[in-house]
Amino acid sequence: MTDSNENFLHSCVLNRRVEPGSSGSPPKTKDSGEQGVLWVHLDVNDEASRLWLTNESGVEEHIVDALLAEETRPRAQVTDRGLLVVLRGVNTNPGDDPEDMVSVRIWIEPTRVITTRRRQVLSVLDIKASIDSGEGPGTSGEFLAVLVERLADRIGDFVDSIEERLGDAEESVAISDSATFRRSLGALRRQMASVRRFLAPQRDALDRLSRQPGTWLSDSELRYLREEADRVTRYMEDLDLARERAVVLQEEFIGQLAQEQNARMYVLSVVAAIFLPLTFITGLLGMNVGGLPGLESPVGFISSIAIMVGAAVGLGVFFRWKGWL
Repeated sequence: MTDSNENFLHSCVLNRRVEPGSSGSPPKTKDSGEQGVLWVHLDVNDEASRLWLTNESGVEEHIVDALLAEETRPRAQVTDRGLLVVLRGVNTNPGDDPEDMVSVRIWIEPTRVITTRRRQVLSVLDIKASIDSGEGPGTSGEFLAVLVERLADRIGDFVDSIEERLGDAEESVAISDSATFRRSLGALRRQMASVRRFLAPQRDALDRLSRQPGTWLSDSELRYLREEADRVTRYMEDLDLARERAVVLQEEFIGQLAQEQNARMYVLSVVAAIFLPLTFITGLLGMNVGGLPGLESPVGFISSIAIMVGAAVGLGVFFRWKGWL
């Protein structure tokens, strides 16, 4: 049964459920050795959770600071008492931006796992649901491996969506509204940059963790973590390729805009060139001086119009012959 007290999101024994301790507290650590590996999940935005972690959990002060940190970077640290792992995942919470990545901090001891978060992590909820159904991890190493896998699954879904949206953008670059296309492409590039920022250290942390001696993790779990590190590497390579495609697409878009502007300027230049001699004729005939030809003739105006029309037609034919029109 999950703890009903909101100070602790839930506490359970891996692969077997237990009742919460008194006053909504997680079960005591000393009992976990008899019952299995205890998992306590905390929301560090809650004052009671922070107090329990600081005063009652028995965790070293520098580990508590890492579990409560506001800003985190993926990393792995092995100590004599346990294993500290900080991971990042794509924010798939409804209404949130995917690039605003969520973090989960894990402290692993021989008979206890403590995880903390500031925002909801759906991968953690997946593990809780699997435990509720009796199919969850049974050891702390399995817990870490499953969590890494669930986080990587959502990262993979995000990368697939980026590639799909980028493909749609490549197909619509010639027909999309320029302002809308520019905003959508900018959003794609920001998301890729934000996610890749944390994928590189996460890959390094998993790789470093998989090469540690098997004090806290079994050989099979270490091999599994190496596979997940390779998987994250593939996602990074896919994001790098998508980023290059986005750069090429942006250059193509800029070139298309420049071509359209050049075409408009070309039309304006042709029109200006045609009307330039007409402007000269009208300016010349509009001077208020005596002796202008056709000034007293009843066909003077018609003659001027005929001359200007002939000049415009002649220029049009000339431009056509030169291939400029």
